[in-house]
Amino acid sequence: MATAADVDAMRRAVALAARGLGSTSPNPVVGCVLTDDSGRVVGEGWHQRAGGPHAEVHALRDAGDAARGATAYVTLEPCNHTGRTGPCAQALIDAGVRRVVYAVPDPDPQASGGGATLRAAGVEVAAGVLRAEAEEGNTAWLTSVRLGRPFVLWKYAATLDGRVAAADGTSRWISSAESRADVHRLRAEADAVVVGSGTARADDPHLAVRGVDGAVQPLRVVLDTEAAAVKPGARVLDDAAPTLIAVAEDAVTDLPGVLRLPRAATGLSVPALLAALYERGVRSVLLEGGPALAGAFVAAGAVDRVVGYLAPVLLGAGPAALGPAGITTLPEALRLDVTETVRIGPDLRITATVKER
Repeated sequence: MATAADVDAMRRAVALAARGLGSTSPNPVVGCVLTDDSGRVVGEGWHQRAGGPHAEVHALRDAGDAARGATAYVTLEPCNHTGRTGPCAQALIDAGVRRVVYAVPDPDPQASGGGATLRAAGVEVAAGVLRAEAEEGNTAWLTSVRLGRPFVLWKYAATLDGRVAAADGTSRWISSAESRADVHRLRAEADAVVVGSGTARADDPHLAVRGVDGAVQPLRVVLDTEAAAVKPGARVLDDAAPTLIAVAEDAVTDLPGVLRLPRAATGLSVPALLAALYERGVRSVLLEGGPALAGAFVAAGAVDRVVGYLAPVLLGAGPAALGPAGITTLPEALRLDVTETVRIGPDLRITATVKER
């Protein structure tokens, strides 16, 4: 049974893991804390970037000789394979760690089995401490492993009556400056930001992260089916962040490096887009497109979490936040679990996860 000291050390490891959000894909975010017999922290670390040392290696280096006989708290089961780095299970054994406590079993068959390797070497192993908290912090990567596609978070800003623009099309700014700053945090935690041609035409969005220290810029993705919305000189084509323009297979365009995708009933195939992004190492997508694009993702069963910024404003007319999504009757409605409600400036931010279909 986990002790209070176990819980405290694992909670610190979960907090460390969060520092890697947005910079580790296609790897997970992982945190590690090493303590001695008295419970004193002697080393800690987190996975900082793909291809770099894993969290356990950073913590072992931080601890030095104090790692011998220590307890290691890791948010994910130590890996058991050699990729761009060696197996962390063996690194812990070689360092003389006496006990390993991990929160979440590794669902990746290529990397799992670290717990068994540690036990076989005589290391005491405990699993499941703060599992729910650690899974929440690593939900994008875990979802991508289980579903074989990127995790998708749909973000929108709307009035209290659910409008994302007025009847005349004006939409800047429905949400507050505080909410807009919070969106940059979401961008910084995502591997890719996706919008559609309607947003590209109406807003000429930049989509890069601003105001977040140390942020790794996400891939900016514009779905431009007919290759007509993104013109030379568009803000999304600058060098502030990488950009990918997705067009139909038969579209005519002079833009270099476009991603050609099959058409769907309307627009482009969402599953084909997500498969292409997954192949590029994208494990988390922030969907910032308008109602039509959001509806296409919902219809494709490709929305995992929703973050809505509701402003204390009423319009009474104008487009709703979600366009046609293949839902025609109430029993077909996509049901959500609200996990958080927070005041952001004058607005209310509601976070909800999609219930299992």
